[in-house]
Amino acid sequence: MWNHIKKFSVKKKVCFSIIIILVLFVVFAFTFPINKYHDCKVNGNSGIAHVPKAIDYRKGKLKELPKYDGNPQKLWQMDLRSYDLSELDIKNNLKDLMYADFDSKTKWPSSLPKGFDTNTIMEYGKNPGLNLRKLHEKGITGKGVSMAIIDQTLLTDHEEYKDRLKFYEEIHNVDDGTFASMHGAAISSIAVGKTVGVAPEADLYYIAETHGKFTLSSIVTGYPFDFTYLGKSIGRIIEVNKTLPKEKKIRAISMSIGWDKRQKGFKEVDAAVKRAKAEGILVVSTSFDQYYDIDFWGLGRDSMKNPEDFKSYKPAMFWSDSFFKNNKRFSPSKNIMVPMDSRCTASPTGTSDYVFYKQGGLSWAVPYVAALYTLCCQVNPDITPDEFLKAAVNTGNIVQIEKDNKKYDLGTIVNPEKLIEKVRK
Repeated sequence: MWNHIKKFSVKKKVCFSIIIILVLFVVFAFTFPINKYHDCKVNGNSGIAHVPKAIDYRKGKLKELPKYDGNPQKLWQMDLRSYDLSELDIKNNLKDLMYADFDSKTKWPSSLPKGFDTNTIMEYGKNPGLNLRKLHEKGITGKGVSMAIIDQTLLTDHEEYKDRLKFYEEIHNVDDGTFASMHGAAISSIAVGKTVGVAPEADLYYIAETHGKFTLSSIVTGYPFDFTYLGKSIGRIIEVNKTLPKEKKIRAISMSIGWDKRQKGFKEVDAAVKRAKAEGILVVSTSFDQYYDIDFWGLGRDSMKNPEDFKSYKPAMFWSDSFFKNNKRFSPSKNIMVPMDSRCTASPTGTSDYVFYKQGGLSWAVPYVAALYTLCCQVNPDITPDEFLKAAVNTGNIVQIEKDNKKYDLGTIVNPEKLIEKVRK
C-alpha cells in the first residue's frame, strides 16, 4: 500500500513539474521577441551608418474598387498604393476616390471621373501650404539650421531629402532596418523635403528607433511600448549636438509619438526631453502639451482645394467630430494648427517615388511644427522655443467655418509670413 502511495506521489510530482515547464515555455514563447533589433552607429557626428532598401508592396491587379463608408476612424479603406487599376471601370466612383491613398506606382485606367485629377491632387499635396513657398523664394528655407528626427527606418537616398541628411543612425531598430518604412520617408519630406518640405534647406539628423519589442503576446494585447530606447535616442542627439559648432546646432527634435506615466520607459524619455529642453531644443511630439503651454493640431483639406488659401482648411478627418462636439477644447489661444490631411510625401517604394495620403495623423503635424521653428531660427538665431510658440499664436489666422447652419472659429492656423516678420523683429 505504501509503495502504491509513493508511486502516486512521484507521478503527481512529475505531472506538476511538466505543467510548470509548459507554463514557463508558454510564458517565454509569448514574451520572446519575434523580431531582431540592432544598433548601427556612425563614427563621429556625421555620416550615414546604413542605407536601407526601398520596399516593394507587391500588390497586383485590383479586382474591385473598395468603398468608403464615411467613418474616418477606419483607416486605409481606400488604399490604392501600388495597385493596378488599369482594367477597372471607375468613372462613376468619384465619391470613393476622393478618399483614396495612392502612389507613383498606382496604375490608373485610361478614364477617370471628372473632378478627380491625380496629378493636381499630388501637386497640391506636395505644397506645404499657407504661403510657405513665398518665404522659400525669399531665401527663408532653414538654411544653416539643423533639426533632428527620431522615427522609423528611413529610405536615406530619396531625392526629396538625401542632400539634407547629414547623419543617420539606428538604435534598437527592428529587423536590421533592411527595408525603409512609409513613416520615415513621409516625416522627413514634410520637414526638409526640397518640394514637399517646410524647411527645404535645413540640415537633418536622423535616428531610426523602435520603442518596444514585438512578441506573440503583443499580437493579442497590443503594442508593447518601451520608451527607454526613445530616451536613449534623444540622449544621442544631445550628445551629437554638443560637438556641433554654434551656427550648426540642432534646434528642434521631431518625434511622431507620445507617452504617459503608465508606460514602460516613461521616466527615461521624460528625463531626456527635459534635458533637451534645458539645452534650448524645441522637442515636438504628440505629448507636446506635457512640456509646453501651447498644443498643436493638424488641419484637413479637400484634395482639390488650394493649400495656399487659409479658407481651404477645416478640422482634420480624425478629430473633426470632436471639434464640432466640444469646440472649447480647441481654443485658439492655446492651440496652433498646421496642414496635415491631403499631403503628398516621399514614398519608401523608390528614390523618386511619391505617395498621396488623404488622411494624416498627428504624425504628419509634428515635423511641420518642428521645421517651422527652424525657419524662425534662421532669421532670428537667438529665438527660444517659448518665444516661437507665443509668436505663432499671436500671428496666426482664425477662419470661420460652418456646419449645420452653425458657425465655428477654426484656429489658430499658423501664418508663416506673419510669423517670420514678427520673430525677425
